[in-house]
Amino acid sequence: MKRNLLLTPGPTKIPSDILEALARPIIHHRTPEFQNDIRQVTEGLKYVLQTKNDVYLLASSGTGAMEACVVNLLSAGDKAIVIEGGKFGERWTELCEAYGVNAKVMKVAWGHDVNLADVKKLLDADSATKVVFVAHCETSTGVTTDIKAIAEVVRKTNAVLVVDAVSSLGVINLEQDIWGVDVVASASHKGLMLPPGLGFVSMSPKAFKLVEQSKTPRYYFDLIKSKKAFAQVDTPFTPAINIIVALKTSLNRIKSQGLQHVFAEAERLARGTRLAAKALGMTLFAQESCISNVLTAINVPAGIDGEKLVKIMRDTHGISIAGGQAELKGKIIRIAHMGCVNEDDIIMGLTYLEQALAELGYKFTAGAGVKAAREFFNEVHTYGTK
Repeated sequence: MKRNLLLTPGPTKIPSDILEALARPIIHHRTPEFQNDIRQVTEGLKYVLQTKNDVYLLASSGTGAMEACVVNLLSAGDKAIVIEGGKFGERWTELCEAYGVNAKVMKVAWGHDVNLADVKKLLDADSATKVVFVAHCETSTGVTTDIKAIAEVVRKTNAVLVVDAVSSLGVINLEQDIWGVDVVASASHKGLMLPPGLGFVSMSPKAFKLVEQSKTPRYYFDLIKSKKAFAQVDTPFTPAINIIVALKTSLNRIKSQGLQHVFAEAERLARGTRLAAKALGMTLFAQESCISNVLTAINVPAGIDGEKLVKIMRDTHGISIAGGQAELKGKIIRIAHMGCVNEDDIIMGLTYLEQALAELGYKFTAGAGVKAAREFFNEVHTYGTK
């Protein structure tokens, strides 16, 4: 069987116990058995989100969860701020435009951190702003945004903070209640180690007041329906049954390790990958101050075709990594550290990255990247212990 190792920022590897859960015979969703599944899953998601807020389940991708946020919180003509530092910040803007929301875009240079003073300035300039949209991890650039700091700014206003945590949830820390994040949108196919098909939205009472005021036409994504169903331990429409069933296994896996252990392991894999890239004479795209542990964005060396590099890795060696998007197409590669990706996976990916780079004529000390990563992993063992 051809190797098929996913080191992409979604979808991610699915471990064998979750694959087994996905393969179980389907059950009917209007039954006490499935109600118990919903109950366990929502409690587990609250654990990962670190919240007491309701969590609404949607049969959709992460973009569906993001769209649900826009159509439920805002009406045409309402004012919002979008912090836009990559393709997924742009997605918030595009969703706002699709529904006639007056979105003020705060441009952040790709690979750079958010300037909190700029956020405060925009909020101070217009007290009618209802929502601030931001991505926790901008996977197009390898940046993690300081959500805690942004939440401190937003909560001093009447606006609500909405966070795209599609790639970050279950990979890096997000303390929804303690930080004061009003709404989190996420999905199944990244840190939670499942196929695409399940989105979810966690929403504070403050945010839900906007839902009750919104006049945007909606049907499937109407969270008022979801809230009514949630009170009955149900969903308003047919859910992603087997993904929800398998999510119990995923959440139990995370709980058994503990959130801090999960976050520390993602950091360990990310640090090893970054050291390997530097040992190969390559540079990182994101600034050190905001670099993400969700994935590593690496600049493609001058004279190397980045798109061809990704293709060789996938088609010749069976290792899927991601290339750059939009203005970064062909200029960076992205290696993810999500879910059940482990040390051996990273070493395998680096081994074939070196081989593919050599095939494309890049000059470096053979084995240098793998050696740097191995030495780090041997020094810093699982969960950050030495």
